[in-house]
Amino acid sequence: MKFFAAALIAFLSAASSAVADGAPPPRTPTADGGKVTTVPETATKSYGRQREFVLPSGNIGCVYTPRGGVAHYQPADGGPELSCDRVEPRYIRATLAAHGPAMLLKDVGDQGCCASGPVLDYGETWTAGPFSCLSGRTGLSCNRADGHSFFLSRKRISAD
Repeated sequence: MKFFAAALIAFLSAASSAVADGAPPPRTPTADGGKVTTVPETATKSYGRQREFVLPSGNIGCVYTPRGGVAHYQPADGGPELSCDRVEPRYIRATLAAHGPAMLLKDVGDQGCCASGPVLDYGETWTAGPFSCLSGRTGLSCNRADGHSFFLSRKRISAD
């Protein structure tokens, strides 16, 4: 009995020191009977980075999400996606996905517009992926390479 207790203490001590030294814990079955597996870092998904810009008025801001998404957000169709918010006079979100017409969302639950920069000055054009936007004193016009577009300003909104 003493030998069994000594062997058990030695085993537990060795296992805890291996974990403390950075060695992975022994593999154990999961609750559903499967094996716990470790995915090599090289096999994990590589995410792109979102890009943002705002108009000089601070009333319109946009977020571009690349194909495949980012760690915290993946477009429903896989991306890329351009989403622009207009704050005043009423909060509106316009979105261009990888395919289909531009969409207007008039009941935006996560109103988080607008970042402080970078600023797309009036007369400048922004491009990424299949999207292009022109900033003007009269509003923001964005389109996708196939012709679908949206326009946002204080006075007018449109999408096709």
